[in-house]
Amino acid sequence: MAMARRSGSHLLSSFRPFSLLLQPPLADAPSPAASAAVASARRALSSASALRARDEKDAARWRESMDRMRNIGISAHIDSGKTTLTERVLYYTGRIHEIHEVRGRDGVGAKMDSMDLEREKGITIQSAATYCTWKGYQVNIIDTPGHVDFTIEVERALRVLDGAILVLCSVGGVQSQSITVDRQMRRYEIPRVAFINKLDRMGADPWKVLNQARSKLRHHNAAVQVPIGLEEEFEGLVDLVEMKAYKFEGSSGQNVTAYDVPSNMADLVNEKRRELIEVVSEVDDQLAEAFLNDEPITANQLKAAIRRATVARKFIPVYMGSAFKNKGVQPLLDGVLDYLPCPLEVDNYALDQNNSEEKVLLAGTPAEPLVALAFKLEEGRFGQLTYLRIYDGVIRKGDFIYNVNTGKKIKVPRLVRMHSNEMEFSKALNRFQKEDPTFRVGLDPESGQTIISGMGELHLDIYVERIKREYKVDAKVGKPRVNFRETITQRAEFDYLHKKQSGGQGQYGRVCGYVEPLPSGSGGKFEFDNMIIGQAIPSNFIPAIEKGFREACNSGSLIGHPVENIRIVLTDGASHQVDSSELAFKLAAIYAFRQCYTAAKPVILEPVMKVELKFPTEFQGTVTGDMNKRKGIIVGNEQEGDDTIVVCHVPLNNMFGYATAIRSVTQGKGEFTMEYLEHNIVSQDVQMQLVNSYKAAKGTE
Repeated sequence: MAMARRSGSHLLSSFRPFSLLLQPPLADAPSPAASAAVASARRALSSASALRARDEKDAARWRESMDRMRNIGISAHIDSGKTTLTERVLYYTGRIHEIHEVRGRDGVGAKMDSMDLEREKGITIQSAATYCTWKGYQVNIIDTPGHVDFTIEVERALRVLDGAILVLCSVGGVQSQSITVDRQMRRYEIPRVAFINKLDRMGADPWKVLNQARSKLRHHNAAVQVPIGLEEEFEGLVDLVEMKAYKFEGSSGQNVTAYDVPSNMADLVNEKRRELIEVVSEVDDQLAEAFLNDEPITANQLKAAIRRATVARKFIPVYMGSAFKNKGVQPLLDGVLDYLPCPLEVDNYALDQNNSEEKVLLAGTPAEPLVALAFKLEEGRFGQLTYLRIYDGVIRKGDFIYNVNTGKKIKVPRLVRMHSNEMEFSKALNRFQKEDPTFRVGLDPESGQTIISGMGELHLDIYVERIKREYKVDAKVGKPRVNFRETITQRAEFDYLHKKQSGGQGQYGRVCGYVEPLPSGSGGKFEFDNMIIGQAIPSNFIPAIEKGFREACNSGSLIGHPVENIRIVLTDGASHQVDSSELAFKLAAIYAFRQCYTAAKPVILEPVMKVELKFPTEFQGTVTGDMNKRKGIIVGNEQEGDDTIVVCHVPLNNMFGYATAIRSVTQGKGEFTMEYLEHNIVSQDVQMQLVNSYKAAKGTE
């Protein structure tokens, strides 16, 4: 592309005067040679313009991708909760699908602690690299050790980061390794945000820790949040920029609910917001001008000022929360996007060894020659891994790159992305699919599981073993999660009043109506009808009520699966002139649904498969007997020569392992095909079993 650009510009400069020199007199027809030259010049101009347009488009696409990237590290004193925080970040961004604690009772350990010793001792020994996506941004993360004995891991990780999160314990405060880590961040000129963790612990005092950071670390900082309660009463946070309060609900704090700032906290919140504006104004001229002129400071103005000051390393915004209690992690992720720099906002320098190691500012574009730093080598189960931070250019498998330390050229054998100790080997799965058309790989969008299917358990076992041996990755395998559904079987009335008063503006919303099953064959899965006559509930609250019912239907109370084939009719309600709000009516809808759900006699639906079996007739009794044990209903039976073909409907949950079973009962001569048919109501005994399993699993969380 670079050669094409230079060639295009030469053509442009040489042909433009040439065409003018050959411009013929108006009275004479142009000569053939002149016409050809002009045509050639026009083609060259057109080609150069096309190249420029394509280059500009590529450059714009590349700049956009860089703007939406963050390279960050998470560092702290030992036992401040870095790895727990990273685990929550991976969970909320969908990178992992279940949470394991550093010292969890399940023995699995946190994802980022991949070494057995790390899980045994509950500490991070090596820097672990991973990546995730949050609100359309790619975030590359390195979780570093906190123990002073492993400080070199922190040092070499910080060399390649654009930003960092400094985690501080709300009880222990600024400790010895906190000072060391902060000194390292300062040395490598890394913009950072602070996160005061463990607000649920006894003795938590975030304001003491914030002042310690100012005195011991010389941080020019201020809180961007105020906690709602501390220790056992820690409930949520108030965002001082947006002036909104947030609570974190759900089994893992995944549901973030915004609401107005509690009235009993108004004075404290206003005081802390003014302090935030004052501190940022000291290092940002634009905000200072507005502040000194007594102009109202908008959220966007304040956010932009905090970003400018943070990127310039003149200010450190302080976030708060409890990673272990699943509170405050999502706003921290928002802070990473809002306030930490993208790769283009950081100046990176290389040393020119041919010019007395003069510092050279790197452009950071893919069009330049490759410049990369190998910041970590690891000899382990994957062979030797070299961790690279690329500053300029592009690296591809098979490229030869030059090692400036040894003076040798090295061939790049393969490229992987790291997720703790797991390599992304989707390329390997694609290779297996190309080699074997019976091997299939897919992603279940509901459970987030990668599903592999093939000719039987042995077939899949071989591929799992190949993944372990050829790609050195341990794959955790098990029975796939069945996509059950819940539904109701009869009409049930609801009449729920949500009323909450705690000083100042309260919450008030009443909803009345009924739920009923949709008629079979209606095609829809959820219907909401507003049958209110008059203005018992103002029309602007109706969408919030529908939203509340839809959210409630995402998780039924039987086994936590979505509720389908349901119609919800709103017939009456009540509102309050002051206390009614969208949040109040949304919560009223959620609680109303839960109130009437049991009365509507809910049942569980399971996926039923259409299965076609083909086997020698001599095995018909054994095969049909086995199918009856699996609660299959035979709907077709015919002969084809010496073989029998049986068509039946069988619950998917009873079909796992059937490839091995049919071979066992037919001496390897039977085969089957299977496709989804419909969801049907499970039997009462199966429902009880599923409900009990769900309650037991929920009780261990």
